[in-house]
Amino acid sequence: MIRRHIYALDCYSMTKKTIYLASPYGFSRQWRENLLPEFISILEALGAEVWEPFHRNSQVDLSALGWAHKVATADIEDVKNADGIFAIVNGTPPDEGVMIELGVAIAMNKKIFLFRDDFRRCSDSEDYPLNLMVFAGLPSSGWHDYFYTSLEEITNEDKALARWLNLASRKATG
Repeated sequence: MIRRHIYALDCYSMTKKTIYLASPYGFSRQWRENLLPEFISILEALGAEVWEPFHRNSQVDLSALGWAHKVATADIEDVKNADGIFAIVNGTPPDEGVMIELGVAIAMNKKIFLFRDDFRRCSDSEDYPLNLMVFAGLPSSGWHDYFYTSLEEITNEDKALARWLNLASRKATG
């Protein structure tokens, strides 16, 4: 009985979806300590394995020659290898690095989820709150299901992220 339970947990962990958390929040100590953990906790509570690049690259010696290239290529590899991306797109315009990571995810047809609780519009379109290219990886109809405007909304079971992650956990246990 215990063995079967452990096996079920192992199967669950093998099929857990990985999500790359693209954000500029690691550059500031305050943001890194106060904002990132909340996003990570919410995504993990939904069942995702979160790949947060500032943590994953913390072993890189920033005083060594070539550190920037190592960090950049590691981040791109993580985007390529993750099942999806959750991109924090605050700012006008949003962070350049996040936009590049998002572009890679779009090009690779990854599952894409956007978070913006910044009330400022940064758009050339009445349809979208950001540059229309940011939405190229989302469905044209129903893109709102992939766009989040509050931390509480991330856990909404009717939106795309929870549906995507719950589907993964149902496959693992069923």
